[in-house]
Amino acid sequence: MKKIFSAYCLLAIPVIFAALALTYHDFLFKAGVTGSCILIVLALGKTISRSNRAIVLAFLFSIAGDWFLSNRHGQTERFILGIVLFFIAHVWYLQYALLKGRLHYIATAILLAGYLAFFIIVLYPAIPHLWLLASVLAYLLISCVSLGAAVGMNAAPPVKWIFVFGVAMIVFSDTIIALREFAGQEQLGFLILPTYYLAHISITLSLMKK
Repeated sequence: MKKIFSAYCLLAIPVIFAALALTYHDFLFKAGVTGSCILIVLALGKTISRSNRAIVLAFLFSIAGDWFLSNRHGQTERFILGIVLFFIAHVWYLQYALLKGRLHYIATAILLAGYLAFFIIVLYPAIPHLWLLASVLAYLLISCVSLGAAVGMNAAPPVKWIFVFGVAMIVFSDTIIALREFAGQEQLGFLILPTYYLAHISITLSLMKK
């Protein structure tokens, strides 16, 4: 029991990095949140399982994507590249979920219907750049599918629903980014990073409970 408690205490590390990132807005602190989550996942066993490897890769691509979004300096190309890297991260989240279950078709259909309506009504009129529009649409689709696959996982309830919550927080954070970047909802920006950090910490917690 003491050993388990000590393991959970490791989650204080990404929490501290998150607090520093929110205070000082330094990319090293931002990367420290996800980077420390990677180290925790790697420390979960003597060998890394195929499913845990998928999460490590998802986190690595998230760090890379976050760097491009944090350092785009108004360049649309960097914004697109950041979206592409986050798309790949979602592919790995999807693989993790499918290794433990299958796509939940009803949840996925509901998500796709809602987000496609959001894309058509809100995003499509606001994005004049064709490649940016295409990358946003592709990312929206993979996000809905990966979350739908998370809902379809066959795992113990705490493991499953903490993971679902983590992926849902990524989708929520990205929705706020879209509203800020393309719909002028600047006042919602404060929600982006806390939910993004919470997502990675929650996913790590799910793997620890597994």
